[in-house]
Amino acid sequence: MQKRGIMSFGAYVPRRRLDRQTIAQANAWASPGLVNAARGARAMCAHDEDSITMAVAAGRAVPFAGAAVASLRFASTTMPFADRLNATLIGEALSLPATIRTADLSGSLRSGVGALLGAIEAGGDELVIAADNRQARPGSPQELRLGDGAAAILVGSRDLIAEYVASRSVSVDFNDHYRSRDARFDYVLEERWARELGQFGIIPPLVSALLEKAGVDATELRHCVFAHFSAQEAQAVAKRCGIAAEAVVADLHGEVGDTGAAHPLLLLTKALQAAAPGELILLLGYGHGAEAILLRATDRIGEARAMTGADAQVDTGVADRNYLRFLSFNGLLQMDWGMRAERDNRTAQSAFFRHRQTVTQAVGGRCTACGTPQFPRSRVCVNPECHATDTQEAEGFADKRATVKSFTEDWLGLSFNPPLMYGNIRFEGGGVAMLEFSDFEPGELHVGAPLELAFRIKDIDEKRGFRRYCWKAIPPRAAVSSTSQETANG
Repeated sequence: MQKRGIMSFGAYVPRRRLDRQTIAQANAWASPGLVNAARGARAMCAHDEDSITMAVAAGRAVPFAGAAVASLRFASTTMPFADRLNATLIGEALSLPATIRTADLSGSLRSGVGALLGAIEAGGDELVIAADNRQARPGSPQELRLGDGAAAILVGSRDLIAEYVASRSVSVDFNDHYRSRDARFDYVLEERWARELGQFGIIPPLVSALLEKAGVDATELRHCVFAHFSAQEAQAVAKRCGIAAEAVVADLHGEVGDTGAAHPLLLLTKALQAAAPGELILLLGYGHGAEAILLRATDRIGEARAMTGADAQVDTGVADRNYLRFLSFNGLLQMDWGMRAERDNRTAQSAFFRHRQTVTQAVGGRCTACGTPQFPRSRVCVNPECHATDTQEAEGFADKRATVKSFTEDWLGLSFNPPLMYGNIRFEGGGVAMLEFSDFEPGELHVGAPLELAFRIKDIDEKRGFRRYCWKAIPPRAAVSSTSQETANG
């Protein structure tokens, strides 16, 4: 039987990191106890980010190395659309072929691990992406604990960096938290009850059964991913399973927060980048039961260190100490944007469908007569010395680097993170386009500044519940300084 496992991976964590003391101090008048519990920072989506845009960013970070992706599974508990296949939109933004199978998986924080297990058990090259952008009631402990992020795993049968050994699942309707269809926030139950009956009651028997099935002793495990638990809870679970304390992968709660369905896969990228050939990795997905997957690092595991994992994303964050901005970005504070916001955002679905390759995939053209690239594509070549008609072939621009050619910071134009920034960008290899900028602070843009493209929210039609997406120009993540060096106070 052909071995299955992990071929490559990618991770994404939003650039902004909200300092937890900022949250605690803002709510100290009502919940003074938060101040003592507030340490580190949590990742926060920008005004134009959600679980779909993060999923696209994580998917773009995956080295495909000629893989023929047969399916895309998207796992999230915060999908923007209930009846529009989120995975299909993500697949188009990643320029995956229309022949792939797509599926959305939700309903539990373990959906990401469940999607990964399903991909391993399938045939062919399978892409799994998990992302979450969960909200919490202002002033609650969950507001401190949660974070936003995404991870993508490419599964297949060749060039494996980690091979599948065994798995075990259990389904238990144990509700340590839940969120009804019409609710905005999770309802969280008492921690001790959740720990004693949930974590300690469900996980140790499951892990024991898995290890017995694989013929492995708990002391042989070198990397164990226990997501959604505090560091103390993870160590307590490991102890009950007979697993060494040093095998537990650091939870990233201090730097990023709990990223929901994405968190186990995000931590898996850490484990893979730390593993040595032959070492065993235990991945646990917990929520209304649990999924446990046992992996073994192959001789190619060293290739994982060059991939984009959680640690690389953590290192390129920017500290943010503006709590009101965080509330506004999450729709928890209704700002007065004036008459400029009083407009109808209805999407012309027929026009969008016709132009979705340009809008969703950032596909432009290259003239076959003179070789001039342009975005967007048009019937007539933009080269003034050519002007050939109907000579352009499709060319992708999403992965091209670019620089600022000109820019405007518009404090009168509507933006939910003022000012509205837009301008001309010059692509490497040729081509100029007028695009919106994102992730820049006021005064940070300058002519010649390096850029890359990112898939982001264009606007939201609140009346009809529809979101439009597009490509924007952002600063390259590699060029962003660490959270200790750069601060976005606003």
